[in-house]
Amino acid sequence: MAYDVVVLGSGPGGYVAAIRASQLGFKTAIIEKESLGGICLNWGCIPTKALLKSAQVYNDIKHAQDYGIEASGTPNFEAIIKRSRSVADKMSKGVNFLMRKNKIDVIMGFGTLKAKGQVEVKSADGKTQIVEGKHIIIATGGRSRELPTMKQDGKKIIGYREAMSLPKQPKSIIVVGSGAIGIEFGYFYNSLGTKVTIVEYLPRIVPVEDEDISKELEKNLKKQGIEILVNSEVTGVDTSGEGVKAKIKTANGEVELQADILLSAVGVAANIEGIGLETLGIKTDKGKILVDKYYKTNVDGFYAIGDCVPGQALAHVASKEGIVCVEAIAHAEGKYKHQPEPIDYNNVPGCTYCYPEIASVGYTEAKAKEAGYEVRVGKFPLSASGKASAAGHAEGFVKVIFDAKYGEWLGTHMIGYNVTEIISETVVGRKLETTYHEVLNSIHPHPTISESVKDAIEVAYDEAIHL
Repeated sequence: MAYDVVVLGSGPGGYVAAIRASQLGFKTAIIEKESLGGICLNWGCIPTKALLKSAQVYNDIKHAQDYGIEASGTPNFEAIIKRSRSVADKMSKGVNFLMRKNKIDVIMGFGTLKAKGQVEVKSADGKTQIVEGKHIIIATGGRSRELPTMKQDGKKIIGYREAMSLPKQPKSIIVVGSGAIGIEFGYFYNSLGTKVTIVEYLPRIVPVEDEDISKELEKNLKKQGIEILVNSEVTGVDTSGEGVKAKIKTANGEVELQADILLSAVGVAANIEGIGLETLGIKTDKGKILVDKYYKTNVDGFYAIGDCVPGQALAHVASKEGIVCVEAIAHAEGKYKHQPEPIDYNNVPGCTYCYPEIASVGYTEAKAKEAGYEVRVGKFPLSASGKASAAGHAEGFVKVIFDAKYGEWLGTHMIGYNVTEIISETVVGRKLETTYHEVLNSIHPHPTISESVKDAIEVAYDEAIHL
C-alpha cells in the first residue's frame, strides 16, 4: 500500500510525527520492530519514573517520624519492578489507542530503506513486504552506548534496559557515567539499600549542568551514602568470578572495585546500522544522520529525527523535531499555512529525577560568560522556602542568570524538591524574550516551590524579600 508519510520507529519522535502527519491530512503508516512507544515509554523515561516513585515512597516511610507519623515498611524489589513494567505496558497501549484514533496503520517488523519511496519490512515470522511512502521519516532512536572496556553481557555488565528489570536486587552496583541515566539508577538502587559507586570520567558529576548544581548534587548523594569517583576511568572489567571486578584509573592511581553488577551509563548510540542508509547514500557523521533545520537528509524524500540525529537525546526534543519535520513537509505540499519555526536548542529544558531533582534550561553561568555576557546571578536556597520546609525537603536552590545590560533571561538551574515541574516558566519566559522586570511584576502564588524562581530573580537584582 502507498502512503503519504511512513515513519520508521514509534518512539516519542516517531509516534508524535505520525499523529501530526495524520492531523494534517496525510495518509500515514508507522513501522515498529518491538513495542509501540519505543524506548521512552517501554524502557526509558516512563518506567524509570515509576521506579523512582517507589524509591521516594520508601524514603518517605523511612522518615515518617519527621512528619509525626509512625510507619514502617520493607521494599519488595520484584513488586517494584512489576509495577514499573505495568505502567510501561499501560502507556504503550495508550499509544496503540492513539494510532487507531488517528487512523494510522501500524506495521510490526524491522524496516529497511530499499529505494526512493520504499521500505522493506521483515516481520517476526520472517515474512517481508514493501511499504511505499512519498515521505519517509527515520525515527529509529538510540540504545545504551557500549565502550570496548565494558562490553555488555546483559547479566553482569548491563545497560539501562536490564537495570530496570533485574530478577533480584543486587547488593552492590558500580554505575559508570553520571548523566541523567546513571544518576537516576544510582539514586534508585541506593534508596533500596544497594551499595552504589558512581564512576565519572570528567571532573564533576552531571557535567552538562551548571557547576553549582554539580556540587550540590554530589553533596546530597554522598550524604545518602553513594560513593562518587570523578576524574576516573574504567580500564577493564573482569566477570570471570562472582560478580564483577572493575579496574579504575583515578587521579591518585589505579583502584579495583568489586560489585554484583556494573551498569554502563555512558550515553546513547544511534540505531542507524542495517536500515539501508548506505544503499541510498544518506549521509552520516559520528554515528548520527545529518539533517537540515527541517530534518531533511541529503536524499530527497527522506528525513530523520530524534536520537538518531545530532543534538540532545531527549524525548521532548524528538517529539518537537517530529512536529517541525511534518509541518515543513505539509507546508511544501500546501497542507499547512506557514513554515514551522526551527527549534532553538539553547531553550530545551533538561530534567534529572533523582533526589533532589535537577531541572535546567539555557546558559550555565560559565557558558554565559564564555558567550561574552556580563551577568547578574541570583541564588535562592530552598531552605528559605516555606513550602519546601513544610514538605520536609529544604535541600537545594534555584539559580537564575540574567544579562546585566538588557535584563534578558539567560538561564535557570534548579536542584530540589519537585523542581522538574517548575522549569517551564523559564522556557516560556525565554521564548517570549521576557526580562527580569516582567517576571517580578507577575504575582507568583504563595506558598509554592515555583515562587522561588521569583525569589531568585529578586536576589539577582538586589531586591530580595525572603533572604
